[in-house]
Amino acid sequence: MTPKDFRRLALSLPNAVEASHFGHPDFRVGGKIFATLGYPDESWAMIKLTPKQQAKLVVTDPQAFTPVAGGWGRGGSTNVLLSAADQLTVKSALATAWENVASKPQAKGQKARA
Repeated sequence: MTPKDFRRLALSLPNAVEASHFGHPDFRVGGKIFATLGYPDESWAMIKLTPKQQAKLVVTDPQAFTPVAGGWGRGGSTNVLLSAADQLTVKSALATAWENVASKPQAKGQKARA
C-alpha cells in the first residue's frame, strides 16, 4: 500500500475531507480527525481506533499495525506501516475509525451510515 492508496481509501468515506495537522495530511469527518499520513515519516500512517479495536489489529497483523507511542497509543491511535499493510485491512480499519468519529455528537451533526 502507498500513501496515495491510503489517501484514496480515506477520502472515499462519506463526507471525509483532507486537511493538515502539525504539518501532516489528515483526514476528517465533521471536523474531527480519524486518520493521518506521514508520521513518524512518509512510510507510516495513523488510524484513530479504540484500544480494543487496536488490540485486535495488532494481534492479527503486527507487521503492519502498532500502537502509537505514549498516551495516544494507549488511547487507540494506531500506526500503520504502509508497505506491510494490505488494502482490505486498511480499508476496514479506516471505516471503523471513521465510524468512531462520525458517530460522536461533537462531530458537527454528522451521522454514520447504518
